[in-house]
Amino acid sequence: MKTYQTLLFDIDDTLLDFGAAEDLALRMLFADQEIVLTDEMKARYDLLNQGLWRSFEEGTITRDEIVNTRFSIFLKEYGKEVDGAILGKKYSSYLAEGHQRIDGALELISNLRQKYDLYIVTNGISETQYKRLHDSGLYSLFKDIFVSEDTGYQKPMKEYFDYVFARIPHFSQEKTLIIGDSLSADIRGGYTAGIDTCWFNPSMKSNNTDVIPTYQIQKLEELYQILQIELKVV
Repeated sequence: MKTYQTLLFDIDDTLLDFGAAEDLALRMLFADQEIVLTDEMKARYDLLNQGLWRSFEEGTITRDEIVNTRFSIFLKEYGKEVDGAILGKKYSSYLAEGHQRIDGALELISNLRQKYDLYIVTNGISETQYKRLHDSGLYSLFKDIFVSEDTGYQKPMKEYFDYVFARIPHFSQEKTLIIGDSLSADIRGGYTAGIDTCWFNPSMKSNNTDVIPTYQIQKLEELYQILQIELKVV
């Protein structure tokens, strides 16, 4: 096993439960619009939203285009005209309230910070991500936080990782590991940037891509085995 010094963590569905936060935010948003969010509508929204974020990762659309248009595009399919930008702001405010941690996240990060340099690498809206990290109790445990909105780039772009690497003191690619749930953003991005990758895959999804992670874990605590450390649980 290699020896690592720098650990880069994704936020959503790696440390924080984005699914739970999103579900609550959507239900609050659609309640404002006096719309009952059915399971069918939620599935259709997920498909649309995931497609938009993939386009963002590929660099074909901007973050602002996503947050300002996704709800107007979505609700137009159901015959309702809305101001997408206004709904986007409301949704972001609701989403920022969701800070449920993935099981074991706080314990893991509290332990790892004793020995490793920990950083956050995340796509998303800065104000939302910072608030969620603060409210979850994780914010102060990281040396720095890199949100795509602040950097001008996004995962998996090499420019995003170049930006991050340039701001980590005494950075070494060989001693850096990225941990995240997204094959397209975290794992592909880490591979392109020349660092080892750890795919957090709690549902044991099939990997139908050409992206091969260095490691794969189903539970966060399995990271201890990869790092070959034994620490007291905080």
